[in-house]
Amino acid sequence: MSDKDLSWKYAEEFSGEPATTQLARQHSLELGIDPVSPAAGAQLAVLAAAIDARTILEIGTGAGVSGLWLLQGAPGATLTTIDVEIDHQNRARQAYADAGIPAARTRLIAGRATEVLPRMNDGAYDLVLVDADAASVLDYVEHGLRIARKGGIVVVAHALWRGRVADPAHRDETVADYRALLATIAESSAVTAALSTAGDGLLQLVKTAD
Repeated sequence: MSDKDLSWKYAEEFSGEPATTQLARQHSLELGIDPVSPAAGAQLAVLAAAIDARTILEIGTGAGVSGLWLLQGAPGATLTTIDVEIDHQNRARQAYADAGIPAARTRLIAGRATEVLPRMNDGAYDLVLVDADAASVLDYVEHGLRIARKGGIVVVAHALWRGRVADPAHRDETVADYRALLATIAESSAVTAALSTAGDGLLQLVKTAD
């Protein structure tokens, strides 16, 4: 194992994951969901805590892993989360309850994000997490930046897509979608951006212009 691989493994194991989040992770894998890794989750918690997030929007509920991490970092926040899979959201709802999160602090919207997002208000959220289908990721980020307040954060999970985005030999559609997003962000003057290797990539954007 290379030094970089060892460092990645060490970072993944550094942040202890609460038992309720571990259980949500187990349920995610059983449902065929690829949740954010423990290191990526911990980074989400840090970002939410750093801006004292009060309003969080999540595109892609899954079974609740990322939502639990976000609310761990921002215990006073309200989480709005969108997913087309009702079964997944039911698992997430149970995960939030198991973690002792009051139902009033979570709002689960069942539906296609492409249909829900256009109806959401500009500048209404402190933090937006995009963790959904790669084919629509650029559209989701555009909506996320509209929906986030100035100074707010938009985060994209799986931005390096299992290590394939950086490898020119990989040219499948998912890789192409993430590469297109990264190329667009690199040219944008409306955000301050950083790409972390946590998990399989965490793209972090601070909205600097309306």
